[in-house]
Amino acid sequence: MSRLEKLRVMALCVSMSAGAAPMAVAEDLPTLPDDKATLEGLGAALFFDENLSKNRNQACATCHSPDVGFADPRPNGLDGLAGRAASLGDDDQSIGDRNAPTASYAAFSPKFHLNEDGLYVGGQFLDGREPDLEGQAGGPPLNPIEMGMPDKASVVERLKENEEYVNGFKLLYGKDIFEESERAYRAMTEAIAAFERTEFFSPFDSKYDRYLRGEAEFTNEEELGRTLFFSQQFTNCNQCHQLRPRPGMEKETFTNYQYFNIGVPAHKALRAANGSKADFIDHGLLENNPHVTDKKWDGTYKTSTLRNVAVTGPYMHNGVFNDLETVIRFYNKYNSRAKSALINPETNEPWGEPEVADTIDMEKLTDGPALDERRIKALVAFLKTLTDQRYEYLLED
Repeated sequence: MSRLEKLRVMALCVSMSAGAAPMAVAEDLPTLPDDKATLEGLGAALFFDENLSKNRNQACATCHSPDVGFADPRPNGLDGLAGRAASLGDDDQSIGDRNAPTASYAAFSPKFHLNEDGLYVGGQFLDGREPDLEGQAGGPPLNPIEMGMPDKASVVERLKENEEYVNGFKLLYGKDIFEESERAYRAMTEAIAAFERTEFFSPFDSKYDRYLRGEAEFTNEEELGRTLFFSQQFTNCNQCHQLRPRPGMEKETFTNYQYFNIGVPAHKALRAANGSKADFIDHGLLENNPHVTDKKWDGTYKTSTLRNVAVTGPYMHNGVFNDLETVIRFYNKYNSRAKSALINPETNEPWGEPEVADTIDMEKLTDGPALDERRIKALVAFLKTLTDQRYEYLLED
């Protein structure tokens, strides 16, 4: 085993040591082809390295922890729903305005593009502003409210402090790799992206996957939820949360990677904490993605994967909802005439006004009947079956 492979194993062992499911670490390690092992092993070490942040206390894994479905488990010091809605920065004070999306299964998002139907698809981050994993990996180290490094050259200098990195980069990219900071920084993002493309992030071993292979059985409630999810007659969930052409196909990521405005309200408590101005509006795809100028995309965000959704709350792009059942009820409010459907069960107050109202996709949101209590519970039960096997113990919480 090479030194970089040893570092990779050490990094993954550390990642699973705090609160991880009781299982052999060897079973968690992705199987890597020999010709890519060193690049992905280098990426593993980088993913867990806190020295790549300004104060040497934050890594990629800090906000995308392998212990909890590659989401951020840390409280940010706020009470209630805001407690995990957005991540703390390297300075332990800065708080963003969006919820850190899971990095699990992120490798399956296609590069950002406009498809033949005139719809934007794919990319990384909730607004697709980076086309691929390499672009995404390069963003947080330079973000002043995240890892806080001043520039790429400063990050490269941190890399050069580590003899393992120096040897690894020279082996993979040539002896002159550190002569240009831009090139060395790109190499770093390529290594991290290579690690994120391993089975460690995308094992496809949930109860749902085992069900498809005949290795597990659904309860009656889970089976009802599955039927409802894929049914055009009773719900429209799979219009946005199905990639494969037919239900039941292997390696379904439960997102079509397209962009929609579903009327999510602003997270007022989070805004108050992060110092946003009272009139601030997050325009999503429109203002945050340099490729998009048409106002019809105002307030739209990429459809998130439902893989590990039950253990990666809070929910929506701004973490405004804490419970998975609340999300189902939020969608149901568009079709239900019951007075109770007008109330957010987490606040016992009416649902907040949408942050951007003009572009809400009412056609999709109202395409289906209202759900009764039994069906709401069944959908939640089905969504829990999309949890990777190593996180199933978290469902008990």
